[in-house]
Amino acid sequence: MTVAAVDRCLSLIEALAGEPEPIELGVLAERIGMPKSATHRMLTTLVERGYVAQDPATQGYGLTLHLSILAFRNLDARGLPDVGQVVLDRLARRTGEYCRLSVVEGERLVWVARAQGATAGLRYEPDMGQEVVLHTTATGKAWLATLPESEALRIVCARGFETGTALGPRRLRTVDELRRHLDETRGRGYALAVEEGEPGTVALAVAFRADEDPTAPAAGTLSVAGPLVRLGADRHEAIAAALFEAAREMAQLWPLRKRQPRRLAAVAPADERNIPPHQLRAG
Repeated sequence: MTVAAVDRCLSLIEALAGEPEPIELGVLAERIGMPKSATHRMLTTLVERGYVAQDPATQGYGLTLHLSILAFRNLDARGLPDVGQVVLDRLARRTGEYCRLSVVEGERLVWVARAQGATAGLRYEPDMGQEVVLHTTATGKAWLATLPESEALRIVCARGFETGTALGPRRLRTVDELRRHLDETRGRGYALAVEEGEPGTVALAVAFRADEDPTAPAAGTLSVAGPLVRLGADRHEAIAAALFEAAREMAQLWPLRKRQPRRLAAVAPADERNIPPHQLRAG
């Protein structure tokens, strides 16, 4: 298979990933800019391999859970869910808000775990499958602030300031704005995004290191997000303190993720281990 064919196959999978219902061959071919015949051949192979299924009623195509199974298998092999969930659950209980863990993958961030701390009223529950748009999210800015400024600006400029679906009314639009926000993030120790990713939301985030060495590279981020009406400036310092503590825990646990992924739950106090499953609307 040529590089171009691999690229087209990935475009096909990405197009299917955003569809909750089976999609017709013609619509799919037009969306990815491929002839119907070539699209059909590729879909036939993906069906044979179990990655795609064809609806017998509509003849439309949709992804199976095979990719999700592979992704979770990889996360489990790396110990990421065990490392993050203990810390996230505690952070969510302490803040009463929606918390997420992201990890660094090359020049991007990927959300891998979440915990919902809000038990009543407005609940912020974003889609875990969304791209982490670096310059519009507290998560992204927390990580960018750990990089040399020239590198952080290069990464964002390569993607563009109008890239992604998470674009709030107060999003950053220029290099100068981004530079100022990163300076502020470094100064206070945490990133803040007020209606930058989407309207009516606020998020705070910190990066955590790959180990307790302060010079170690950032391995990922922890974030707390919720409705603007509930996450006013009067709560920022308390939430930041909770994030700092969680980041220190992550730096201690991160080196253990490959050596003993099944035993990390022992770090949590006994009364925190039997946690009921979250009933989340998205993700």
